Parts: sequence; structure tokens; C-alpha cells
Amino acid sequence: MTQSIAVLDFGSQYTQVIARRIRELNVYSKIYHYSTPVTKLREDGVCGIILSGGPNSVMAENAPHPDKALFDMGIPVLGICYGLQLMGYLLPGGEVGHSAQREYGHGVLHINKPSPLLQGIRDGIRVWNSHGDRMENAPDGFEAVASTENSGFAVIQNLEKQFYGIQFHPEVFHSEQGIDLIRNYLYGICGCTGEWTMAHYVDESVAKIRDQVGDKKVILGLSGGVDSSVAAALIHKAIGDQLYCVFVDNGLCRLNEAESVNKLFHDNFHMNLTIARAEDRFLNALNGVTDPEQKRKIIGHTFIKVFDEEVEKIGEVDFLAQGTLYPDVIESVSIDGNPASLIKSHHNVGGLPEDMKLKLLEPLRELFKDEVRALGTELGLPKSVVWRQPFPGPGLGVRVMGEITKERLDILRKADALLIEEMKACDLYYKVWQSFAVFLPVRTVGVMGDERTYDFVIALRIVESTDAMTADWARVPHEILGRISNRIINEVKGVNRVVLDISSKPPSTIEWE
Repeated sequence: MTQSIAVLDFGSQYTQVIARRIRELNVYSKIYHYSTPVTKLREDGVCGIILSGGPNSVMAENAPHPDKALFDMGIPVLGICYGLQLMGYLLPGGEVGHSAQREYGHGVLHINKPSPLLQGIRDGIRVWNSHGDRMENAPDGFEAVASTENSGFAVIQNLEKQFYGIQFHPEVFHSEQGIDLIRNYLYGICGCTGEWTMAHYVDESVAKIRDQVGDKKVILGLSGGVDSSVAAALIHKAIGDQLYCVFVDNGLCRLNEAESVNKLFHDNFHMNLTIARAEDRFLNALNGVTDPEQKRKIIGHTFIKVFDEEVEKIGEVDFLAQGTLYPDVIESVSIDGNPASLIKSHHNVGGLPEDMKLKLLEPLRELFKDEVRALGTELGLPKSVVWRQPFPGPGLGVRVMGEITKERLDILRKADALLIEEMKACDLYYKVWQSFAVFLPVRTVGVMGDERTYDFVIALRIVESTDAMTADWARVPHEILGRISNRIINEVKGVNRVVLDISSKPPSTIEWE
């Protein structure tokens, strides 16, 4: 069984970051609801438990508390911020109170005693704090080993039981040597051996897929994006010709998308691939529609109809494969009483029909996005696919403002392709979060070859981000922007003006619709 660390979620905005940091150190981690019973943790064979931070006070009437039996499991426990305060509140002898001064931002950590948790950590490092309560007395058997300006219990330990608590957040980049502290917990305290690698994950996943699918058929909607491409490559490695991929060419794709998908997955990987040519069907359904939400609904409903028709042609299929990722799973499951406010409905998890007869196959549901990219590389997918920028589900349908027509889509496709070509040529494409063109349904006067023109406008959207929750416009050098603008105006018929979107998110969104 793979070594695993349980991260109990008490609603911290950093819970996913904790899990990712653990995996970056080649140890598997899984996020659990804070009330998960000890029987489940034992069943999963976890070798260590981390209690996350959280927005509540442990002393509040409805504060989230874990199953206290976890302190009797005989395995190491690490409490982070709210997790440390839980130890002080739940364990005998501990005392927690409201701090007279909220500790937020950087603090300086002073190490007072040696500790396995602080092995190799320098005295006086800057750490990131975010808490309003503080520990007044450590529980029985604990000792304070480090302090900050506002807390004499910045790090506590009970060596006999292997319990540790830290008042700051080692998982965030603001904390110096935070990753070293987490490494000490995993390797020095929990005895982890670092077996969580992509090669290991491939072998494990292939075996799981074969066991789950048996001799049945699997259908997958292949978009050409990172998630569906990696899912297809992994499933195909496991079951070969039992996988059937369908690419719906809806006329809203990027330039030469269908051809690129066919070349990679059919010609190179030799997968069963059907390309459903449905451009006219989508454009007819979208004729005259300008409202963004209506566009999305029409595109989604039409896609499902076309996809279902292709499934019927294949015959009896038992599994529907999806590129669902771990953040999708975490954020899409409504957990009663979870104090986090990040829960949302995700299209992969929440958008399936209630009467769906197919079983779900989601081989990426344990992975974060960066791990999916690493897996794609391990499976032999090219960089152009693995590191491809995000692309909206409705495609160019939400990048053509106003009414969607074939003429407008063709203009946008060519302009977008030129933008991507130039971003790659100047080595910027893989350094920004997204770079794309938007078609504006307005005409402006121009002069080309001594003749008056009255053509459309293309907007460039180039943003930097780490998670798409916030974003800022990228400061691309002027000479590069000038070259992109000149090429679009000179090479794309129907465009005589290019503008740059310099808005951030928030208040704007990354996409225009």
C-alpha cells in the first residue's frame, strides 16, 4: 500500500497547498473532511495526520472539531495554526485564549530547544502567521521549542507521542524553509520513503483501470486539452483498443485543431478516434444568439446530443471517462458543516445527467494540475499538449462577442493562431497563464494601400496567474505587441485594428464572456 498522509480540512484557504507541498516531496497525501472517523483513517492506512488551519476560533460554539480518537491512533500528528489550537483545546492540560493582538503576516521564529521538526531550520527565519487566538498553556506532555514575537508557543512538541504543533503556515512560500519543516515531518518523523512518483503512479493507475474496466468498453470525449489528453493516454496504456475517443468538431475550435488531435492520438498513439463533424449543426443552433449564457447552454446541449449519437454508433459502452482533477472533486462536493467558503459546482462533477447509465472512470481525480502535466510527460505526450494554455469549454463561442458566424470564427481563428505563434517564437507562451484573441463585433475606419477600410477589431488578452482565481495583464514588450498587431492586421482579412486588454481579475474576468 502506498504511504499516505491525511490532511484534515478545517476550512483553511491553504489546505490544498499543504497537500501539494507533501506531494512535491514525493509522498502521497489526501484531503479529508475534518470529522472523518478514525476507522476510515485506519482503513486507508495513513502514516501521519496533519490538522489544517481554519477561519474559526476553536472556542466558538459551532467550531469544527475532529474525532478525538485520532490522538490514540499511535501515529504522528502535526497541527498547523488552527490545528495547533485544537491540540491546546482538546488535549488535557492545554489552554487557548483570544490574542490581544492578532498576528498576521511575517513573524520571526526563534528556536529555543532542539526538535526533530526543526532539524536544519535556521534560527531567526521569517514565517507567515494568520491567527487571532493563541495558546496560553501547552497540553500535558508538551513543551514549547520555538517562539515568535506574539507567541511563546510557535512550535510545540510531545516527543513521546510524536505530536507536533506550529502556529504559523509552513506550506506558503512566505515562510522561509517551510518546505524543509514539512520534509522533516514526513521523512524524519512519519518515516516516509518518497515512493510517490509519476512512474509509480502510472503503474498503480494502469493496474486499477484494468481491474475496474475488465473487458468492457470506455468512451471519452477528447477535446485536445491537457486533462482529456492525459486521461486518454493513461487509459489507452491500460486497456488499448477498449478505449473509444470522440472529438466533436463543433466549428468553435482553434485553427487546425481536429487535424492536430487526429495526428497525435490516431496516427501516433493509434487510438480508436472518431471525429464528429458538426460545425453546421452548432452554427445553425447558435444563429442569431448573442447572450453569453444562452450561447453556453446551446453549445453544451448540442455537444451532448452529438456525443450521444456517436456513442450509439460504437455500440454497447459501459464506462464514461473524464479528466476530473482533485481540486474539482474537493470543490464540487458539498460537505455539511465545512467552514470553507470555496465550494462550487464544477462541470465535470456536477453536470452529469441523473439518469446516466454509464459508470464513471476518472483516472486523474487524485491529481493536481501540475501533477497531471508531469503524468502527461511521463506518458510521452508532447510539450505542446502537456503545457497547453487553458481553453474554455464552449471554445471560441465565448470569444466571439455578439452573434457567432462562420466568417467571424474564421477571422478569430487566424488571429488567435498568429498570436500563439508569436508568443511561442519569443519564448513567452509557456511563461504566461493565457494568451488569446477576442473578436469584437464593431467596425472601425482604417487605411490600407491608400484605400479606406471599414473592418473589425481584435482584442488581445494576455494574463499572468497561478490558479486563475486572480490574474493580471502581462507586461509583454512593446516590440512584440507591435509585431503581433502588424501580422494580424496584414495577414487576417477583415481586421484593421488590434487593441490590448489591460484589465485585471478582479474586477474583470479572464475570459470576456
